Amino acid sequence: MTSMRRRRLLLAACAAIAAPAAPAAPAAYAGMQGKPVIRILLGLPPGGGTDAIARYFADRLPALLDQPVIIESHVGVGGRIAADVLMAAKPDGLTYMIAPNATPTFQTLVFGKQLKWDLWRDFAPVAGLVSYPLGMAVRPDTGKNAQEFIRWAKSHPAEATFGTPGLGGQNHFLGMQFARAAGIALTAAPYKGTPPMITDLVGGHVPAAVTLLDDMMKYHRSGKVRVIGIFSPKRSPLAPEIPTMAEQGVNMPFAEGWTAMWAPARTPPAELERMQQALRKILSAPETGTFLMQRLSVVPDFLDAADMARRQRAELAAWEPIIRSSGFRPE
Repeated sequence: MTSMRRRRLLLAACAAIAAPAAPAAPAAYAGMQGKPVIRILLGLPPGGGTDAIARYFADRLPALLDQPVIIESHVGVGGRIAADVLMAAKPDGLTYMIAPNATPTFQTLVFGKQLKWDLWRDFAPVAGLVSYPLGMAVRPDTGKNAQEFIRWAKSHPAEATFGTPGLGGQNHFLGMQFARAAGIALTAAPYKGTPPMITDLVGGHVPAAVTLLDDMMKYHRSGKVRVIGIFSPKRSPLAPEIPTMAEQGVNMPFAEGWTAMWAPARTPPAELERMQQALRKILSAPETGTFLMQRLSVVPDFLDAADMARRQRAELAAWEPIIRSSGFRPE
C-alpha cells in the first residue's frame, strides 16, 4: 500500500468519525455507561485499508447495538495474532474480528497445522462486509493488455518477473496462476510490502506486479504503469474501464479480496444474529456505499453468515490444490 494511499485512508477514517451523519459520534455513548463493551479485533496495522474499514463500522455500531464498541489492535504475522486472541476469547458476543480473506484463507492453506486455530472449529462467520479487485499492472513498454504482455514475456524470458508484496499470499499465487494459464514462465519477485514494489514498477525495475487495483490506479491514469486486467469474474464499479483477465482469454480461477467479520465459535446465535443485522443495516445505507467506494475504494458486499461460509469454503477449495501443487513452503 503506497504512503499516499495510507495517508488517504487515515484521513478517511478520521472523516468517518467526524462526519455529521455518523450515528456513533461520542454523544452516542450517552446512557451506555456500565454496559458491556464490544471489542473488534484487528490484526493489520493502523492506517491501512482493513483498519479504515473496521473503524467505519465500529463508529456506527453503538447506535444500533446500544453498547460501546472499541477497536483493539493485535498486529502481526498477517493477522494471525488477532486470530489467536479471537480463538481464546469468551464466546459471549463481546468479541469479534474484522479481517481480510488473506488471514483465514491463505494462512490456513499455507501454514496449516502451524496455526493455533482451526478456521471451522474455532471461529463462527458473522457477515461479509466489502470486496475489492486485485489486478496486474505492467511497465508500459511490455504491452497494453494481457495478451500483449504475454507475448512480451514469451520473447523476454530472462526478464519475465512479477512483483508481489511477500510470498505465500493471494497476490503471489494469482501471479503464478496467471503465468500457468498464459503458458509463460513468470518468476515471483517478493517485496517487503506494497510501497517498494510499486516504486520499482513505476521506476521500470520490475516489469509487472500483482496487488490491489486501488494501489495501481493513480499510476495507471498518469501513464506510469498500465493495469492490464483484474482477476474478478466481472468488471469492478471502482474502475469499469479495466477489463477482466477472462475477457482477454486468460482462463484462470476468479479471485477478489474481501473483508468480513468473525466471532469465537459457540457464540450464542442470538448475538451473532444481532451483530449481523446491525452490519446489514449499516451497509444498506446509501451514504455507506458512497463513502466506502469513493473514500476507501472498496465495494459494499454484505453476506449473511451462511453465504459468507459458502464463499469461504469455495475459496479454500479453489486454492488448496493450487497451493499444494505449487510446492511452496513458508520459510
